[in-house]
Amino acid sequence: MSVKVQTTALDGVLVLEPDVFTDARGSFFESFNARAFAEAIGAQVDFVQDNHSRSIRNVLRGIHYQRVRPQGKLVRVSSGRVLDVAVDLRRSSQTFGHWVGVELSGDNRRQLWVPPGFGHAFMVLSESADVLYKTTEYWFGAHERAVLWSDPTIGIRWPLAGAPIVSDKDAAAPLLERADLFD
Repeated sequence: MSVKVQTTALDGVLVLEPDVFTDARGSFFESFNARAFAEAIGAQVDFVQDNHSRSIRNVLRGIHYQRVRPQGKLVRVSSGRVLDVAVDLRRSSQTFGHWVGVELSGDNRRQLWVPPGFGHAFMVLSESADVLYKTTEYWFGAHERAVLWSDPTIGIRWPLAGAPIVSDKDAAAPLLERADLFD
């Protein structure tokens, strides 16, 4: 797997873009290769769970994280388009409360690496989208936390055309200043 790595304004959050081989038959790319991924991020990680989310236009999920047993997430979209967002939730970080957003789509094949210590969210920009992500830790409902997607302190610029579709849990999430965060 050959992959282009793009850094972001948040240390450790990376955009990965695989080489795609195209001919008259279609295209091929490696969506994951452990050796190439370790080289790209400069660390060895073990993924323990794969998740697949299908959502319709204007669905907004997040900002999610696990305070105990935090997850690193490698996120990609197999069909459709999303704005994928990482938020630094480490109080000791120089970029605490800052965010980066990247458009991920089935066409651009980009992936976003969201290390432990960051919150993750996305909003669907197309009629529907299939979001796939690998995690470095299992999901534990008792440890799951969220920060309000519209927290003005964070100031994520969501491409809203009206109100987003959010879960009751995400609508009731606390503001950053009241959330159970990382040190």
